[in-house]
Amino acid sequence: MKSSADFTLQMEGYGLTTAHILYRMPDFRSVLQTFLWQDYDLAPDFPQMTKFLEFWRANLDGDLHSVRFSHKRLIGPNEWRKVDGEFNLH
Repeated sequence: MKSSADFTLQMEGYGLTTAHILYRMPDFRSVLQTFLWQDYDLAPDFPQMTKFLEFWRANLDGDLHSVRFSHKRLIGPNEWRKVDGEFNLH
């Protein structure tokens, strides 16, 4: 049985990163629009988020106003333990 790609990333130390991006509307500079981005990424360098923001700056018209983000490792080494037995119930 093969594990999912998400599980494999989590086992390699990736955590879920969520970015709340505020950007200016191209035609109405005083109006801010919001965008949420979420992906698995590695702290503290955040290569996936950096790659996405570089893509945004190079290809999209809406100038970035601000980016707030949070990061949480979903699986840590202390969450695994060896199981020595198994109980089967009907």
